[in-house]
Amino acid sequence: MNSFGKRAEGERLERMRTSALWDGQGFRNRHPVLPGLRDATVPRPTLKELLSPGGRRTPAGPLPLTDPREAWSRPVQSGLRATWLGHSTVLIEMDGHRVLTDPVWGTRASPFRLVGPKRFQPMPLRLRHMPEVDVVVVSHDHYDHLDYPTIRALARHSRVPFVTSLGVGAHLQAWGVAAERITELDWWESHRVPGTGLTITAAPSQHFSGRGLKDRNATLWSSMVMRTDRHKVFFSGDTGLTTEYSTIRDRLGPFDLVMLEVGAFHPSWGDIHLGPVNALKAHALLGGGAFLPVHWGTFGLAMHDWDEPVETLLQLAPAQGVPLLMPRMGEAVEPAHGPSVRPWWRTNAAPGEAPRPVSQTPMERELPWPLD
Repeated sequence: MNSFGKRAEGERLERMRTSALWDGQGFRNRHPVLPGLRDATVPRPTLKELLSPGGRRTPAGPLPLTDPREAWSRPVQSGLRATWLGHSTVLIEMDGHRVLTDPVWGTRASPFRLVGPKRFQPMPLRLRHMPEVDVVVVSHDHYDHLDYPTIRALARHSRVPFVTSLGVGAHLQAWGVAAERITELDWWESHRVPGTGLTITAAPSQHFSGRGLKDRNATLWSSMVMRTDRHKVFFSGDTGLTTEYSTIRDRLGPFDLVMLEVGAFHPSWGDIHLGPVNALKAHALLGGGAFLPVHWGTFGLAMHDWDEPVETLLQLAPAQGVPLLMPRMGEAVEPAHGPSVRPWWRTNAAPGEAPRPVSQTPMERELPWPLD
């Protein structure tokens, strides 16, 4: 057993090969890259550049946190509540059911314990303090979305089912998740979570997959749509801008909550990550809805300033009439209560300013790097 995971084989592999997205060697994006998305004149950052500290790629110190347990003990007034826990990990409460997206409690987005992008921001609470959830949704197998120590802990201490993209179940099963707890979806396939009113649908995204040197695109990547009879939530996973978002809107929308990745962007990565500008375009293609930005504030995975994604959103979104939800990590918000825009991240290190003290409660000061 290792953090790289396991390649699909047997019946799992045979099912993957029946997908229209399988090209004989692995999965591929259905649509070509949109013109202008990828700047071929800008060199891609080297591994050394990505792993080297410098600039403002991380904040000067820990960011403010909110312990969410008190909020979670109260009823959801509107039926839909979301708690961003960091990066792409969100607890979604939908009409009495709970969904956890891309859970990452580990300290590195890496297969190694001592090398690789290290978390600069702790989670708001330990994994063992999480409430029971009805389903865990995993969009794809990259390290900042599929985290070995977190999955191992969930396999040991929980019977929660997993819904993920084709092939990713091989990793989960290798790490101790029972096969009967794993549902793998191709794009446009749906799964009704037993005993709940939740339906999970895998939808297109523009990305890639792989955890090692020889498994590029060996598993599928997806956006995910969570639905009940009353609410619909869109979760992008990782993606570049694609016109397929219009098809997602037509087939699965409209959405009460749209969670789009905004961090870890670069001019040469326009085909695989959105960034804030293209996230706003994606939001428009999806038909609107409350916009909760994710995939930022936790790991330094690109060369830009750590807070550039949200500062750009704060500058551009209001003029476009986009209802932003920008809660602190651990702060539960209900989209029905309207936009929530407070630049709380500036209390630590505003652009061009020296770090300022962060006001934290005693519980927040005591929170360690949490996992198990």
